[in-house]
Amino acid sequence: MDDEEARTRLLDAAEKLFYAEGIQAVGMDRIRAESGVPLKRLYRVFPAKEALTTAYLERRDQRWMGSLREAVTGAPEPVLAVFDWLAGWFSEPGFRGCAFLNAYGELGAGPAPVPAVVRRHKAELRSLLAELAGPDRPDLADQLLILVEGATVVAALDPGPAPAHRAREVAERLVSTTG
Repeated sequence: MDDEEARTRLLDAAEKLFYAEGIQAVGMDRIRAESGVPLKRLYRVFPAKEALTTAYLERRDQRWMGSLREAVTGAPEPVLAVFDWLAGWFSEPGFRGCAFLNAYGELGAGPAPVPAVVRRHKAELRSLLAELAGPDRPDLADQLLILVEGATVVAALDPGPAPAHRAREVAERLVSTTG
């Protein structure tokens, strides 16, 4: 096993365990056991849990934002397609809310790279919403971000598509009154 394969295995294990159980609840030995990566290689690839946590969040950001962008690209109503995509995500088995807010809630302002990744992710989401809202509606992106975040928190407490559907209804009214 080379370092790239070890990195992939470690990130796969971290994503599964951190998202399901929380970052602080999962130790590096558990990540090692789940991934099958020897301890020496684990610490060569990720010298500290902070590095693994940051890499996990960065990789999740790339996949999450990529999936969302793909879902809205070419959609007849791209803003509303965001909420349709959320409905699917909220219905996935094992949905536990926003991995970024979960990490921030657990770690707070502690290890500096983690809050930076969380803030970048939320800024990228807001930027996508601004792009979809269009240049003539600068306040709409902030309103949509609040709807996305609120729906995600509600769905974390009660998984399923209903929070996304309700947020979509509000977004539809916002789009029609500000457009």
